Amino acid sequence: MALALFWSGAFASAAHAQRAGHTPEQIEGVGVDQKLGATIPKGLSFRNEQGEPVRLSQYLDGSTPVMLTLNYHECPQLCRIQLQKFAKSLGGMSWTAGDEFEVLTVDISPHEGPEIARKAQARYAASLDHPEETVDGWHFLTGNQAEIRTLADSVGFRYQPLPEKEHQFAHPATIIFLSGDGAVTRYFTTLAPASGDLRTALVEASDGTVGSIADKAFLACARFNPDSNSYSASAFTLMQYGSALMAVVMGAALFVFWRRENKQLEAAQEDGLDAMIGERA
Repeated sequence: MALALFWSGAFASAAHAQRAGHTPEQIEGVGVDQKLGATIPKGLSFRNEQGEPVRLSQYLDGSTPVMLTLNYHECPQLCRIQLQKFAKSLGGMSWTAGDEFEVLTVDISPHEGPEIARKAQARYAASLDHPEETVDGWHFLTGNQAEIRTLADSVGFRYQPLPEKEHQFAHPATIIFLSGDGAVTRYFTTLAPASGDLRTALVEASDGTVGSIADKAFLACARFNPDSNSYSASAFTLMQYGSALMAVVMGAALFVFWRRENKQLEAAQEDGLDAMIGERA
């Protein structure tokens, strides 16, 4: 938040207020309430970067996961830095927006329109290897204050206008992962997410409908660390899976051993029976 205020020209007063032992007015009420499991209002209306009216439901097909960011493009610094780093993380993935996942960047400023959104889309897509493909899956939406606020509230994104800065806002930086039905599954509160963590969060958001067997196996034994915004393998879970695997291996080995011994016993019994018949004959 201090960085955001510095870039919006209010750092000095915020720092003074913090030294005085209270929260600066500019950031009171600003933050993220993680509403995991909440569902966004899919009927909300916006305009896409071409100025066409759209509803959020158009980007939710029931299975494809979605990454949602809330920004504004005339932000002095924070939003540009977040989206630049986000684009870099997207570029490190082997997946492409529009195929395995969708991206929605919703403008929190009602004063910005489709033209600004279109320029922003072109700027961030240009930093990727296949900008023309990314444009198809990274959507930049603008809307009115009521629709923006309703969406922000539904995902716990708390922002507010800066009183001394026209059309500027104090806001957090976060990436919100949604299932194909619009349910919130994960939050990343970092400016530089690792590409691998984005991929794992998308596999999680899709409930396994995207990703390889290896992705799903890793997710099954991984734990999300909100402090580092990353996934790591859980030692306890690995032990559980390891124990289960060992039990299966041992069971299979015992079954094979039993079958072999049983066959040998049956063969011995048949040989003995044949010998007895031969002697009597």
